[in-house]
Amino acid sequence: MAEPWATLGIDLHVEPTGPGLRRGLTDALREAVRSGRLAPGTRLPSSRALAADLGIARNTVADAYADLVAEGWLTARQGSGTRVAEREVVPPTGTAPHPRARARPAYDLRPGSPDLASFPRAEWLKASRRALNAAPHHALDYGDDPRGRPELRTALAGYLSRARGVRADPERIVVCAGFAHGLKLLGTALRACGARTVAVESYGLDVHGRLLTTSGLDIVPLPFDRLGTDPVGPAAADAVLLTPAHQFPMGVPLHRDRRAAVVDWARRTGGLVLEDDYDGEFRYDRQPVGALQGLDPGRVVYLGTASKSLAPGLRLGWMVLPPDLTEQVAEAKGGVDTCGVLDQLTLAEFLTSGAYDRHVRATRLRYRRRRDALVAAVTARAPEARVTGIAAGLHVLLRLPPGTEQSVVQAARWRGLAVHGLTQYRRPGALAEPVDALVVGYGTLPDHAWSGALDALCAVLPG
Repeated sequence: MAEPWATLGIDLHVEPTGPGLRRGLTDALREAVRSGRLAPGTRLPSSRALAADLGIARNTVADAYADLVAEGWLTARQGSGTRVAEREVVPPTGTAPHPRARARPAYDLRPGSPDLASFPRAEWLKASRRALNAAPHHALDYGDDPRGRPELRTALAGYLSRARGVRADPERIVVCAGFAHGLKLLGTALRACGARTVAVESYGLDVHGRLLTTSGLDIVPLPFDRLGTDPVGPAAADAVLLTPAHQFPMGVPLHRDRRAAVVDWARRTGGLVLEDDYDGEFRYDRQPVGALQGLDPGRVVYLGTASKSLAPGLRLGWMVLPPDLTEQVAEAKGGVDTCGVLDQLTLAEFLTSGAYDRHVRATRLRYRRRRDALVAAVTARAPEARVTGIAAGLHVLLRLPPGTEQSVVQAARWRGLAVHGLTQYRRPGALAEPVDALVVGYGTLPDHAWSGALDALCAVLPG
């Protein structure tokens, strides 16, 4: 038979001090409430449970609770138990005040996230149950293979080969906690192999450049012109980081001649191409552009992620690596698997069952409808803005009249509309002509908010 204290359910750390148990307990509880350690509304253990935990008489706890109820520190109601009273908590002297939470925008049109309301919760839960039921017990141990679970690497190899044209071997796939983690691991591995410089696109995310420089690598910008990025790296570059299927944020694919040219550069110089395929599955008017990696798996590192297709919070990404780099990246990961096993097993089941394909096809249709509504609204109501980069992805580029970007961004902020100007993504030393534009994401908002967001957007665009 279980001991009585084992079934009482609520733990509370409290240390009675001073003369007398009742007074010591009362003082300790009062101080815990006053300091904010016990937040307003917190339910306390029953007098029997706390007495059992502390090894004292139940009446002592009941009397201490009664004293604090009378003083207004606690409340006691039939059926609700004893709780900390709702009152303002004064932080201890010297405690820094909590920063105010930023007001959420009425409409969030910043790029980078999918519609989280469309996450396939029911299907994911089913896949999780199937995966957990089928998983061997040892799968839940510390992962001794830094590349990740073999079930997921095998499922990814099949999917990427079929859907993205990647030449993938499960032995050369390393699972990581999203693209940024993968890039950090690559930076460490490249530096260990003697690399010094990585060429990057003139427009992109600053965080990616910082990850490379933190690894001890120098970054240099690539030219950008009417054909998009000119990817042939400078003579001193050891690697080139590209978004070839859908350049972020300009929205154009890498020109076919330049796809061949950058692979030739890598073969000729021994360099590497780092391919960020962040949203390659979302192309709307024709078949998706195949992965650059398919042209030469020995010179191109393919990086993918579930952040756009499912949700960033899963923290799941993957790299398909050349044979001579796989071991170095695995070592950079630390010799163990640091990604959650249950999510890996669930994604593997999600892929092999076909649920991932069904989800991507359904969301692709939803995002295409949003894109079409955005293009139609801007064309009709703000003719001075030109929509480009619409063939794929979860964002478009709205080109503005020269000199108007900052005023439009400010006007949007006043209306509760979160949107980024293109200047935010222009790298220092960019080899590209400055352009006034907005980078408008249409993935983040739920469907019911899209019409209102378009009204707010068109209201701030020059018309």
